[in-house]
Amino acid sequence: MKLHPAAFETLPLGSIHPQGWLHHQLLLQAEGLTGHLEEHWPDVGPDNGWLGGSGDSWERGPYYLDGLVPLAYLLQDERLIVKANRWIEWSLASQREDGSFGPVRIESVNHDVDKTQDWWHFTIMLKVLTQYQEVTNDVRVVPFLTRFFRHMNDTIDKQPLRGWAEARGADLLLSILWLYKRTEEPFLLTLANTVAEQTTDWTSVFGLFPFWRKVEEWDWRTHVVNVAMGLKTPGVRFEMSGDPAEKNAIYRGIDSLMTYHGQAHGMFSGDEWLSGTHPSQGVELCAVVEYMFTMEQLIRILGDGRFGDILEKVAFNALPATISADWTSHQYDQQVNQIVCNVAPRNWSNGPEANLFGLEPNFGCCTANMHQGWPKLVSHLWMNDRRGGLAAVSYAPCTVTTTVGTGAKLRMDVGGDYPFREQVKLGLTLDRAETFPLALRVPGWCSSPSITINGKVEETDTPVNGYVRIQREWNDGDTVLLDLPMEVSTESRHLNAVSVQRGPLVYALPVGENWQLLTRRAKFHDWEIYPATPWKFGLLEGTGFQVQLSDEVPAQPFDAAVTPVKLKDTGQLVRNWRMEGNNAGTPPLVPDTEGQPVVELELVPYAGAKLRIGEFPMIAKRKHRV
Repeated sequence: MKLHPAAFETLPLGSIHPQGWLHHQLLLQAEGLTGHLEEHWPDVGPDNGWLGGSGDSWERGPYYLDGLVPLAYLLQDERLIVKANRWIEWSLASQREDGSFGPVRIESVNHDVDKTQDWWHFTIMLKVLTQYQEVTNDVRVVPFLTRFFRHMNDTIDKQPLRGWAEARGADLLLSILWLYKRTEEPFLLTLANTVAEQTTDWTSVFGLFPFWRKVEEWDWRTHVVNVAMGLKTPGVRFEMSGDPAEKNAIYRGIDSLMTYHGQAHGMFSGDEWLSGTHPSQGVELCAVVEYMFTMEQLIRILGDGRFGDILEKVAFNALPATISADWTSHQYDQQVNQIVCNVAPRNWSNGPEANLFGLEPNFGCCTANMHQGWPKLVSHLWMNDRRGGLAAVSYAPCTVTTTVGTGAKLRMDVGGDYPFREQVKLGLTLDRAETFPLALRVPGWCSSPSITINGKVEETDTPVNGYVRIQREWNDGDTVLLDLPMEVSTESRHLNAVSVQRGPLVYALPVGENWQLLTRRAKFHDWEIYPATPWKFGLLEGTGFQVQLSDEVPAQPFDAAVTPVKLKDTGQLVRNWRMEGNNAGTPPLVPDTEGQPVVELELVPYAGAKLRIGEFPMIAKRKHRV
């Protein structure tokens, strides 16, 4: 058996470093929850089982490392590197004679974890170790993984994947295939086939998709995080087999999820299970970061720019929306129409604290797992196109250092403050002239892109799979300007409500925020947020939007108070839009605006407003008089 060639290859961790506003997001992580979680949350503190202690020995330590390791090395932060390497060294030293490793006991607050055998927590730590090896070239990792996978190959028939490991087997496959590409050990393909057979049949789930309404009870196949991770399964299986049925299931699954459970921020609902399209249903933070990683893998395997579109929409909207601007608190569930964050029951299966901003609202999995979002986005911004060149995944500011063509050394600086500005600038520094391709992703929302190279407009072919490919001899000092005009558009949502988008950013009406301290701790507190301004506004049909840009993009652009871009429109207060069960109710199909003045509304990027309206009732022209 041979692997089906993937379209792209990821660059080793450390090849891409963030710049500008994106660099600041990682600095906020380092100064906030990611950089100081061990000192303030016992679950990943010194007593954790992955540090040799008697505390939690299941997923929380590996989850935390899955974000801490790339963050530390991307920032080249010695304090964080030392902190991360304590966990790495303990794990490497823990390997036993049979190849197994990790804590002897499996402790968890989850009642459904098999205390005698569970492959899931190992799966996460394997992903951590592959990232660590790429950035350090530590010679111990490949033999370590080889011994572990031999152990797994010998025992997996007697101890098959179950529970979480069964639903999330594709993440295990990624590490097995990572090792195979470096060693070509035949037994690894045998093990990969066994793991694929034991993993939930997501190809059939997404191909048939029976979950076309809100789910009211537990099912491994409708748990939102499992779904977000499971979508990569047909992609990894396609890399193993080349079977077009696997590829087709991915597109069918995404289309079905967005049709029946889609939300304006690019995610599908899940609070805890797939929950329909109502804008007051929630989505779990774990699902957000895992869906981002899934999209990063799918674009690598299939080379389709559509996955880049999805990745950007989720990364620039859903991810920062659910984390405080200073990275000291987060939500378990976020809502598109979020008018109050308080301790209260809601129409979801999670507890009454699920939309608080805090240290551990509702359940601690997101406290441990949230850290991978920005660092993994950075490490996947550009990929090797397998033709000696580079392929763009996203144009967020960064610096890429790699080799191209026949081995020329390239440094490429990506500037322009995308997605808050329309123009992207690529500056190339080469140690010699070299011929190689640049595959530039043209987002699906952009109808009239233009490319200028060294001041001359480049004539390009129609994009293929969302990419324009430029093959030429490049020289030191070459510059590429990519213009991606962003038009404001509206999208029809739940019961004829609309969301507003410009480029990859979704826009929302910010609601005044009254943050009230609920639980005080040494560093990371819990907060309720109550509305300080009216929220129930609809948009007037056909009045048009005005775009206003600030002079500069601030270090933290996901803050409504200093937002770098605003949209202005007109609207009216909707009298018959009411609260339902501690949430904003369904946007009225026929808004009642009788006697309400027409007012100017100022919309900001969705993630900058922690209280907001992101789906609006549309007020027909006949409903108001000028």
